[in-house]
Amino acid sequence: MESAFRVSNFDKPLWEEEEDVLVEDAVDTGDPAYLIVYNDDHNSFDWVIECFMTVLKHTSEQSEQLAMLIHFKGKATVKTGTRPELIPLCSALLDRGLSAEVEGGEEEG
Repeated sequence: MESAFRVSNFDKPLWEEEEDVLVEDAVDTGDPAYLIVYNDDHNSFDWVIECFMTVLKHTSEQSEQLAMLIHFKGKATVKTGTRPELIPLCSALLDRGLSAEVEGGEEEG
């Protein structure tokens, strides 16, 4: 009596075997993007700190340090990531009245 269980696949050439292919939705190009916030004269420190904590999920300490950097240097990179990750965060900061933009990363085309 023949067994339905096959111990090896020597009867089938390797080039005929099926293989699984992993397809990635997004490919990391290694080209990071930067979310930059600029100093202005109409937003308070407290509001900027609150925005960074709410939108960027930074701690209060990180948010305060970034607000100070922006105040004294005129601008600061507040988050690094891929362009698709940073665009919605930039929009959320702009909606709250902050001056922000995303620099670098692969341009969407």
